[in-house]
Parts: sequence; structure tokens; C-alpha cells
Amino acid sequence: MTGVGLVTPLGTGAETTWKGLLAGRSGVRPVSRFDASCLPVRIGGEVPDFEPRQWLEKKDLKKTDLVVQYALAAAQMAVAESGLTVPFADPSRAGVIIGVGMGGVSSIEEAYELFVRKEFRKVSPFFIPRIIPNMAAGHVAMRFGARGPNFATTSACSSGAHALGEAVRLIRDGTQDVMLAGGAEAPVTLIGVGGFAAMRALASSYNDDPTRASRPFDQDREGFVIAEGAGMLVLESLEHATARGARALVELAGYGANCDAYHMTQPAPEGVGAAECMTLALEDAAVAPEAVGYINAHGTSTPYNDEAETLAVKRVFGEHAHRLAISSTKSMTGHLLGAAGAVEAGITVLALRNSVLPPTINLDHPDAACDLDYVPHTAREASVEVALSNSFGFGGTNVCLALRRLS
Repeated sequence: MTGVGLVTPLGTGAETTWKGLLAGRSGVRPVSRFDASCLPVRIGGEVPDFEPRQWLEKKDLKKTDLVVQYALAAAQMAVAESGLTVPFADPSRAGVIIGVGMGGVSSIEEAYELFVRKEFRKVSPFFIPRIIPNMAAGHVAMRFGARGPNFATTSACSSGAHALGEAVRLIRDGTQDVMLAGGAEAPVTLIGVGGFAAMRALASSYNDDPTRASRPFDQDREGFVIAEGAGMLVLESLEHATARGARALVELAGYGANCDAYHMTQPAPEGVGAAECMTLALEDAAVAPEAVGYINAHGTSTPYNDEAETLAVKRVFGEHAHRLAISSTKSMTGHLLGAAGAVEAGITVLALRNSVLPPTINLDHPDAACDLDYVPHTAREASVEVALSNSFGFGGTNVCLALRRLS
């Protein structure tokens, strides 16, 4: 990996997000983009400082949903950090994969209101291009002239992590030199918040105290906090990066992916699927469990997930599980759904590079069933060589990425 770009509820830019994480600051706040007074949940992780005109020309704003705008911004930041020369030396060997879980939800809402009012002539001709999940990858490819493989991974909360794993496979296969990969999501809308609230997946008791709502591994957790943004990473073969004199940040060394095949929303009992997924990533990276020093947990702040993930870690690591540092950065960013895996992989890159582990905030009363070291409250200096980033989604989809620090 040679570049990281982040757009999160903590702010626009990897450095801004990183500073917020180290400060233990929550990006959860009352929803401001629409009137949420009719909903039982009125909080979310909106991006507070995002200026689309900084990243897109005015003529492109009406053509794109916010989810695409986030992806374009994150991609431009990642490419800038990587130092890649654009246009690419061989555009056919540069591809784009971006995970998107829900697509252009706000554009769907806007068009639906027009259809209901029978005002068809007011529906934008860009409606379909604004809502389909692959358009984030398409727009990023057009921006950089990347003519290699281009598609979206859509696997709920694992979407962004799947994109990174599949990008690495293309590079390993020798068909691509450069991949721009990650995830993007913009679900903080009436339908997005209302839909998850209807299934009782969201924290609903913190409308007046939003920064305390996301509390992974805490006994008072009651659901996740919906959030949005994007994470994009530049992945290159070592040969390509070395030839152009680039400084590689971290190696994406292992990729595990599987399915619980158990339930629409609940994890498999005892965390069996998640454990198998972490084992696959370790085997792919040729890394012993004892070499892992940190896990960026999926850690959604839901009763089932946090306990199952804890059991999965114990199943994979045995006694070493109690020596591992684990944190859920969702405690500060909220849950970015399809973008979460990519954002959290980017955060893990920064943790390895800076030798600092972000905390899990709001862990005031640890659940007795969640008894590992979750780096509570305060960031911790630690030199870690190998870390995992977990992403588990509805439908039982699991992804684990193994990342190794490069000297």
C-alpha cells in the first residue's frame, strides 16, 4: 500500500481522521441533512466538513450521488499520497474496485418523491447512473484513466474489505500493477436511518447524548450508529512501487473470505465463521497467530456481534488472545456499512505506520463476555508488526485482512 485516503465523520482526510481517533473523539452527532423528528433514532455519523466542489467540478455535481463524491475525494487523496504519476504509464494495468453496500440512497429518495407526485418530467436523466453501486468505481476510473478491471463489491458491511482483498488477488496474479480499491457509503438519509431503526439494529437511547451511542464491548451497548464516508487505498506490486521509488506503507499480506451460511443478520454461534475467516487470512499471509499484535475489530456495538467476535478471537488465538490489543474504531466513527472495511483497513495502516493503536471509547462497563484488551478510552503507543482488520456483514459474509508493517 502506498497511499491512503479517508473521508469519515471525524473529518475529510486521513490526517484529520487520525488525529480525531487518537484524541478519542466521537464523530456521531444529531442528523442535520434531513428532518429526522419522525424517527426513533435521530443521530448518525455525517461527514462534518466535506466540500464536494473541492473534489469535483460544478458540472459533475448533478451527475453524482454523495456516495460517488466521497469515493472521488478519498481516491484523489490516496493517489496524491502515493505519488503516482497520472496518466499511468500503462493504464490497462491499473484497475479500480470500490465496495458499496447501499448505493445512491439519497438520489432514490429524491426521485421517489417526484414519482409519487407524478412529476416524472422533473426526474433527473442522471437518476440511474447516480444510484447504481458500480458508478463510484466508474467515476474514479474516469478521473485517473484506469482501464484495468473495474467493478463494485456489494456484500453489506464487508464490501470495502472484499474490494481490497480482490484487488490484491489481481496484483498477485500478475495482471495488474496498480489497484485503487476501497469502499464508499452515504446512507444517512430518511430511508437509511429509518430502515435500520425499523429492524432495531441502531442505538436508540442516545438521541440527546450522541457521542456515547457507539459503545462496542460495553454491557450497555444496544446497537450500531449509522455513518458514512469513504476509504480508498492505492495498492501496487512491490516491483512496481520499487521501480518508481515509492515508499510502501504496509503490505496487505493476507486475505480471508467466507460465509457463515447461518442467518440473515446474526453471526454464527460461537463465532465459528469469523474464526475460520481470520485463520484463512493468517494462512494466506503465512503468519502464525502469535505474530499478530493488534486487531481492528468489526466491533459494531451490537449485542450479538461483539460477543461472537470475542469468542472468534479466542478460538483462533487461544491464550495469545489475552495478549492481543483489540480496538473498535466504530466507537468513534460509527458504522460506515459498505465503506467500513476499507476505512478500518486504512486506519490499521496508520496504526502500523505510526506505532500507535487507536482506542475503543465509551467502554465504561465492559461486558463480562467481552473480556479481552480492547484498548479502552485512550490511544496506546505500541510497535506492532502484524495486524488484522475484521469485517463481518449481514448475510453472514466475513472478510479478514492481514496487514504487515514494512521496515
